[in-house]
Amino acid sequence: MSSKRSLARRTAAVLAAGAAALALTACGGGTADGDASAGHSGHGPASSPSAAPSAPASAAGHNAADVAFAKGMIPHHRQAIEMADLAPSRAASPEVKKLAEEIKKAQDPEIRTLSGWLTSWGEQQPAEGSADHSGHGGHGAAGMMTAQEMEGLKSASGKAFDTAFMELMVKHHEGAVAMARTEQSQGAFAEAKAMAQAIVTSQTAEIAHMQKLLGKG
Repeated sequence: MSSKRSLARRTAAVLAAGAAALALTACGGGTADGDASAGHSGHGPASSPSAAPSAPASAAGHNAADVAFAKGMIPHHRQAIEMADLAPSRAASPEVKKLAEEIKKAQDPEIRTLSGWLTSWGEQQPAEGSADHSGHGGHGAAGMMTAQEMEGLKSASGKAFDTAFMELMVKHHEGAVAMARTEQSQGAFAEAKAMAQAIVTSQTAEIAHMQKLLGKG
């Protein structure tokens, strides 16, 4: 009889322990869910090291130098394209025509990219007419041509155009390279710094090529 009582007690103890375990599991389930939801926010910090580089790169990771680079380079590129558009009908040298085509092919998409950055940063676009030369005195402003220089280029043709085009474009490119180097040293936006490096590389090579064609290389 005592053995039956002992068995009954053990059975009751096992059942009680089982019930307690179930109760803990049920409570734990709520906690687990809480942890899971907290874990999403809790995972936030854990995953932020990998997310951190991409978030600033796509949104907030730019500074005043990046904005100045984009706002300055858009009108600068526009003027280079305006110059390049004159070459097909005025240049005598196939080399100059090819160079003008390559300048336009490289800088057109860069203008669109720069413009997209300004839009994403909530910045105003440079006015279309800002590629015009009113506001730019001589070559002090990043090699930009004056209105008089542009008119002179438009009125030239043949070898005279080739020489004027290359001499003016060398100064123009030197201005762009200086702007790009400023972006490299002062900018924060990775994509803008990468474009600046591409500008330095390509336009330095084009300067050397034009100087060689001019007999100065």
